[in-house]
Amino acid sequence: MKVARYNFKLKPKKPNKLLMLIAKGLQAYPILKKRNFECEYVNMEGIKPPYFLLANHASEMDFRILFGAIRPYNMNFVVAIDAMHDNTITLMRMAGGIAKRKFIQDFDMIRHMQHCAKRHKNPLCIYPEARYTFDGTPSFVTPAVGKMAKYLKIPVVVLIGYGNFIVNPQWNKDKFRPAPLKAKLVCVANAEDVKTLSSEEIFGRIMKEFVYDDFKYQFDNKIKIDFGERARGLHSILYQCCECGTEHEMYSSGTTLVCRSCGKKWEMTEYGRLEAHDGNTRFPHIPDWFKWERENVRREVENGTYCIEDEVEVHTLPKNKYYAQGKGKFRQDMTGTHFYCTAYGEPFELHLAPNELESVHIEFNYSDKKKKELFGDCMDISTHDDSFWLHPMNRRDVITKISFATEELYRLARQSVRESIQEE
Repeated sequence: MKVARYNFKLKPKKPNKLLMLIAKGLQAYPILKKRNFECEYVNMEGIKPPYFLLANHASEMDFRILFGAIRPYNMNFVVAIDAMHDNTITLMRMAGGIAKRKFIQDFDMIRHMQHCAKRHKNPLCIYPEARYTFDGTPSFVTPAVGKMAKYLKIPVVVLIGYGNFIVNPQWNKDKFRPAPLKAKLVCVANAEDVKTLSSEEIFGRIMKEFVYDDFKYQFDNKIKIDFGERARGLHSILYQCCECGTEHEMYSSGTTLVCRSCGKKWEMTEYGRLEAHDGNTRFPHIPDWFKWERENVRREVENGTYCIEDEVEVHTLPKNKYYAQGKGKFRQDMTGTHFYCTAYGEPFELHLAPNELESVHIEFNYSDKKKKELFGDCMDISTHDDSFWLHPMNRRDVITKISFATEELYRLARQSVRESIQEE
């Protein structure tokens, strides 16, 4: 079966001024004004485009915050192929988009970024987490961004938004909640610093500023969110009961989270905290529970006992259209990530060793926005010329654990390599 595939060698365009004027005038600035947007600028005196801009990724409010922070400039930006699909490739390219598949090495993208820096001279933006945060704190950021900064040879700037996660968390996206939005734009390395610092030192400076916690921001600033369904979907990330340890028996609706194994219940308050109905609250701060789950997965990986497998429903996204490929099989264990399916009428299998996949993109209750077709919870694993969207069919609420395990398997593999080098 012949299918159209995206041509990643296409040079990115300079953002269309009229399109961006309309988009920002209708979709960004009015909403930011309504939410009392404020931006703090640190070390930005004398810093003009082009500069390398790394922003945190929290919700669909991100682009609005970004345009508010870099006003009046337009930008070139790296964007995932699924977002190109959702918003149409033509429009995204006109807006300055540089297409990419998630969590694969892409030398065309690096060349395109350098082209934009030299030719278009705009802020050059990436979201280094490559996916939305799940708990309002930073996700995995690859150290490769330090090398990218050295290659581009332009100032490095970090943008952190506050409040954009709590208005629209990924596990509960039906409604934007009211919350004031703030941001900090800080230059972590000017052009001279980029020349003299190592990539590791630049990455260290990036990560020093790449810190945020939206639930803490909400609680500290007493931002009241009285949305009656604010806890719905919370079980997608809090999949393991912190009382009895049972996995995948957590449920949520309204303002309540419950474990159906032991019966423990928690209330999510208007200020984003958890309160146990029995008065014994182990994790009032949601990110602490999330971190505890990751630590449990880390122990499974380090003990060599980790394994998840299931049948999956498979869709592919080679360019701008999803193709249903029927059922396949997924397995992730200490040997890496593996899946088998029939793609375009031919048997297909992909095997990625732990050191070949540093993270994985997951989506809760995902749907094809063009066809309005619901995929459900799914993960996106890509090759250079296709993206495979895998929906677990028999096991509920496993994608967060798979996400943790992918990163922990990668970390352990990299650690083993380092230790081998030191022994030599």
